[in-house]
Amino acid sequence: MRISDWSSDVCSSDLDMKTNEFEQVIGEAVPGVTPGGLPTAASIERRYTRLEKLNESHKEALYAVYGPDTPAQMWTYLAGSSVANEVEWDNLFERLLRDSSKFYYVILDKNTQKALGTFALMRLDTANRVVEIGSVTYLPELQRTRMATEAQYLMARYVFEEMGYRRYEWKCDALNEPWKRAAKRLGFTYEGRFRQAVVYKGRTRDTDWYSMIDQEWPKRKERFEKWLLPENFNEEGVQYHSLSQQSL
Repeated sequence: MRISDWSSDVCSSDLDMKTNEFEQVIGEAVPGVTPGGLPTAASIERRYTRLEKLNESHKEALYAVYGPDTPAQMWTYLAGSSVANEVEWDNLFERLLRDSSKFYYVILDKNTQKALGTFALMRLDTANRVVEIGSVTYLPELQRTRMATEAQYLMARYVFEEMGYRRYEWKCDALNEPWKRAAKRLGFTYEGRFRQAVVYKGRTRDTDWYSMIDQEWPKRKERFEKWLLPENFNEEGVQYHSLSQQSL
């Protein structure tokens, strides 16, 4: 079909798309694209939060994040579960440390240096410069705080500005309403549902996919930084204006 034969309901933006010698619509050229690298940053920090690449020094502090005193509901939508004792933690920590498919970062309160959670850059597709943020494990005291938001901001900024990746993914159980709301709040775009994508903990999981791309990042960055300004919080750290109120 020739472009001139298309029906009048085709939007003007589609008509502006590039075509090849066969008059087939094709994607925008990406000149000079090269494979991306792996995460190498030892630490990243800002006002409230410090991220440190997982290493042996974190073992003792992270027992509080993965140990038996963590609330059971914290683990419902995670692939793993809390450890029952220090022996189990020894084994799990070694697996986290040696896992070559995931690059774990520890989330610390910058003021107290207390470890409050971890997440990982994973499923790295270096050829296409695509990476996922996953294995997000937050203690309750980190959840719904400016530190949690700043941690996500710091990692997104690192992915787009330092690693030069083009696509940043977020995936979660389709029944995990808090994480779906978090994805939308942080500026990820919902892309669809992969039905019966995973079996974990003896049950099926439909997986919802979200993404952010490099062209969107400048606006997302501006939105994050405006929300994270100190004047947006009272002395107890409670926000005056929500991130969701900031336009995308």
